[in-house]
Amino acid sequence: MAKRAAATASAQGIESDEVFELAAEVFRVMSAPMRLKIISSLCNGEKNVSELLEEIVTTQPNMSQHLNTLYQAGVLGKRRDGVQIYYRIINDRVVTLCRAVCTQIAIETDLG
Repeated sequence: MAKRAAATASAQGIESDEVFELAAEVFRVMSAPMRLKIISSLCNGEKNVSELLEEIVTTQPNMSQHLNTLYQAGVLGKRRDGVQIYYRIINDRVVTLCRAVCTQIAIETDLG
């Protein structure tokens, strides 16, 4: 009985380590203010790079780099329409987390 309990505790420790690693990866991806702005913009629907650049002040190469990071992390999906690439959010968990944190910060700092 004790061996099984120890094995279960050990397995739970491994699982929780994996959860913490995955959570840390989500936070790493969301650690750049530019990426948070992109996520916020895309909450209103898919957009191409030109549309994002109309809302977010940055250079096209910088925007593309952040979009690629979010795409590689599984936060964004993309589709091609002619020469344009449209980005959309495919990970609602990130949106929920982003909204919760930003809303709380806005409330605490009277920015909301």
